[in-house]
Amino acid sequence: MTELRLPDADTAGPGADLTRAEPAQPPHPRSRLRRYARFWLTRPGLLLSVLLIPVLLPTAFFPRLLTSRDPLAAAPRDKLAAPSGEHLFGTDQLGRDVFARVVHGSLLTLQASGLAVLVGLVVGSLAGLLAGYLGGVVDDTLTRLTDVLLSIPGLLLSLALVTALGFGTVEVALAVGVTSVSTFTRIMRAEVLKVAGSGYVEAARASGTRWPAVLWRHVLPNAAGPVLVYAAVDFGAVILQVSSLSFLGYGAQPPAPEWGSLVSDGRNYLATAWWLTTLPGLVIAATVLAANRIARSLDGEDTEDR
Repeated sequence: MTELRLPDADTAGPGADLTRAEPAQPPHPRSRLRRYARFWLTRPGLLLSVLLIPVLLPTAFFPRLLTSRDPLAAAPRDKLAAPSGEHLFGTDQLGRDVFARVVHGSLLTLQASGLAVLVGLVVGSLAGLLAGYLGGVVDDTLTRLTDVLLSIPGLLLSLALVTALGFGTVEVALAVGVTSVSTFTRIMRAEVLKVAGSGYVEAARASGTRWPAVLWRHVLPNAAGPVLVYAAVDFGAVILQVSSLSFLGYGAQPPAPEWGSLVSDGRNYLATAWWLTTLPGLVIAATVLAANRIARSLDGEDTEDR
């Protein structure tokens, strides 16, 4: 739609019609390009994060894009080789290429993290939706259960759950996902309480629409925004939790490469082979920081980086 602009009274002539609107000139393509360039150049952290995540995700599912080496192939002659042009991240105590293990291990870590966020999002959103809309006994019961989950430290709860479920990537994902259910429930419940009193929801009720249809068509779409933003914010923290459990030995069992287990395998060689723990640890830190920075921008905290 064309924007209309009134003539300026200071610059218009004495006989000019100040009530007649004139079409505003569209912004010049160069000025728009300069504005976009300034936006990204003043936010280098966001720019690096946006560049890192699109590279990380495809290579997690197609690791051959970055390396052709087998992450499980041992070469005793090359054991504990320092980073070089042939081995970017060096080799471990069995001569396996650490860079190949980090690249192939990204799939296990990101799969577990994504599954954990999905469990927390689905279960927590459903509980918050029912608690906020139905109220009464349902609200009281779910709220008390949420308070109980929040009273237990997340890592301790995930350790207890993964001990009961057993070791493995899926078990770790489920354990970590349960720890985030309470936060998703609270956010969704608060949003539902806001939306439930809106005029269009009251009109849907008055027209005889059944409450499941009201929830699905009117309440959920308007309450889901903040919950989805929190899911993006929570993704970085979930990666740390999954890596922590993998570091403790609860994740994928050897010789499967997982980021946390890679850091754990190299802790006995810190004095002689620092790269075994440092470089996988830097990859974990960079991924978590990138996910958090993108989530902050989605949450509206896109202030300029200092």
